[in-house]
Amino acid sequence: METASSSTSVAFGALETAEKLTAEQIEERANRLLEQLSLDEKIWMMDGDYPFWEGFPEMMGGGYAAHTWVAGEVPRLGIPGIRFADGPRGVVLKGATTFPVSMARGASWDTELEERVGDVIGRELRALGGNFFGGVCINLLRHPGWGRAQETYGEDTYHLGVFGEALTLGVQRHVMACVKHYALNSMENARFTIDVKVEPRALQEVYLAHFRRVVQAGVASVMSSYNSVNGEWAGQNPELLNDILKQDWGFDGFVMTDFMWGMRDAKKAALAGQDLEMPFQNLYNLGLKSLVEQGEVPLERVNDACRRLLRQQIRFGQGRNPQDYTPEVVGNAENRQLAREAAEKSIVLLKNEGAVLPLKDVRRMAVIGRLAEIPNTGDGGSSRTQPAYVVTPLQGLREALGHEAVTFDDGQDAERAANLAREADVAVVVVGFTHEDEGEYSPRKRDTRVLAILPEPTTPLAAQIVEALREGKPRPGQKGGFSPGGDRERLSLRPEDEALILKVVEANPRTVVVMMAGSAVITEAWRQQAPAIVMLWYPGMEGGRALADVLLGRVNPGGRLPCTFPVSTADLPFFDRQAEEITYDLWHGYRKFARDGATPAFPFGFGLSYTTFACANLRLSSDQIGSDGTLEVTVDLTNTGTVKGDEVVQLYISVPGSKIERAPQELKAFKRVTLEPGETRSVTLQLPGSELAYYDAASSWVVEPGEYEVSLARHAHDQAALKASFQVR
Repeated sequence: METASSSTSVAFGALETAEKLTAEQIEERANRLLEQLSLDEKIWMMDGDYPFWEGFPEMMGGGYAAHTWVAGEVPRLGIPGIRFADGPRGVVLKGATTFPVSMARGASWDTELEERVGDVIGRELRALGGNFFGGVCINLLRHPGWGRAQETYGEDTYHLGVFGEALTLGVQRHVMACVKHYALNSMENARFTIDVKVEPRALQEVYLAHFRRVVQAGVASVMSSYNSVNGEWAGQNPELLNDILKQDWGFDGFVMTDFMWGMRDAKKAALAGQDLEMPFQNLYNLGLKSLVEQGEVPLERVNDACRRLLRQQIRFGQGRNPQDYTPEVVGNAENRQLAREAAEKSIVLLKNEGAVLPLKDVRRMAVIGRLAEIPNTGDGGSSRTQPAYVVTPLQGLREALGHEAVTFDDGQDAERAANLAREADVAVVVVGFTHEDEGEYSPRKRDTRVLAILPEPTTPLAAQIVEALREGKPRPGQKGGFSPGGDRERLSLRPEDEALILKVVEANPRTVVVMMAGSAVITEAWRQQAPAIVMLWYPGMEGGRALADVLLGRVNPGGRLPCTFPVSTADLPFFDRQAEEITYDLWHGYRKFARDGATPAFPFGFGLSYTTFACANLRLSSDQIGSDGTLEVTVDLTNTGTVKGDEVVQLYISVPGSKIERAPQELKAFKRVTLEPGETRSVTLQLPGSELAYYDAASSWVVEPGEYEVSLARHAHDQAALKASFQVR
């Protein structure tokens, strides 16, 4: 049988059809194909097509993004198999569009935009020969030190869920999508070893609710996570995979392991509901056939896994025109323009004293900081993309103002940088992090439990790699692979960056601090002194142009924070990046801040604008609803300023008389609205009664009768929020 291919003509193989099939027809075709498969072919479908010791050296040598990764191709029946490519910020294959990271797009609070981003990603992947996108990452940001925070959308489960749903809907216009990492994967350095303890209520309400929403939206696949949950690895955890995902939620797609180390025992994994081991032939290839023949794993479990894989390949192979997926689709001008729009809408203006921004009449600008001139699109691990170019902040500003008007200093000598700033009309200091500071982490030395599941080395190189893994030495032939990354060592900037900011601000009172990072940054050492602060995140291939658009007022910033920026780590949940066991509860983010009475530096949902807005006339469609009803909440929003701008109307719910412990308020709806100067628009948000439920282990989801309070706010700590009460029957 063939292994992985980079062909751009085989995305759905013989299953490609222009006609639209009914669910019954899809099931009939899947069963007909299943009947023709031998046991060997069925087991072949349940893991990657690469032999382990051929694929592993290639992946560790930098080949992860060289082509799609194929599993279960059966040429004699025209079954193309799963053709996987990664990429929360765009398809990782060469030439595809690089968007801002997911956290940045979460800051847009624009799910229609996210669906459009998904549409481009899905279309480009199919044009590049893939049929399966692995980048719908919705793990919850429990602590901003998490190294892969940039790959998700934020700290709130509702916000996460609707963004994950939007990306899925866009991608699945063209290819299968995978939502990941299921579940409770919110730490990076210890991801292969940590056991997360969690009670049923916190599990369901906080850590699974967003996954349930994306599953209900029809996602094709779910990727299990590396970590253990309540004493069992997620990739072979029957409560997570069988009981909750497949039975309670009725998921009819397939479950896939995270790559290489995603399950530890073939029998446990198969019985728990793991359908596909990726990306190589390993535990299923070595032992599943004998387990079936000995009756330890029922044949029907294997049939069920294959049926799920076939069902989705047939489902997404039909109803589309192959001519829509020519090479010209990939990284074209229209897609790059969308990347620029996404970056513009993601930028958050955190501070603007003295109306420094937008910049006017700039004849000489000093751009300072090493990050201003390097491509900095985010993590260097599995989400690393390969765009045709990256527009840096320095390049974007020079394009906008002219090369001669913009001087540059890398900031390594703070005194020299201050002198440059002193001579300019305005100084822009670009600081923050790169893939060296945060991102995916791959330890050199492997835990012995992981080493135990490696197949027997088949070549001298394989034996050397195993020894290197055991001893923590560089692996033979390792030219690429993952960057240092990992969980952040600090939430504040480097001390030298903080000193640079203070030096430049002292030299030029018109200084704008631009931060690049994947989540919250503690800014206390310099926040009060800096007159203007902009959160750029990792802004994608067009980020430099987007920054220039916002700083110069061509675009009014409308981004809002998807995570809380704390004053101190003391206000955050416990976090130890080397922990072997940790407990996750109900409390993190703005919910914890509100419960504890703590004041953040910048609250969840916060962001400034170059115009002003006013909300008035809050009204409810009814003063009471049932648990199966929907409440409409309407407010009149007015742009009271002089320029066009965007506001995000945010709806929070509280239950002041609840009989159980609940967060002081929870986000339940939002809408981004664009208004011309002086324009007023009535904005209506839908609040289904089901969104009011809490989880009770004895009786599942419960909507508590009684009085509820709705708040229409500009952010989670908005003291001027409009409020109204209603009853739930």
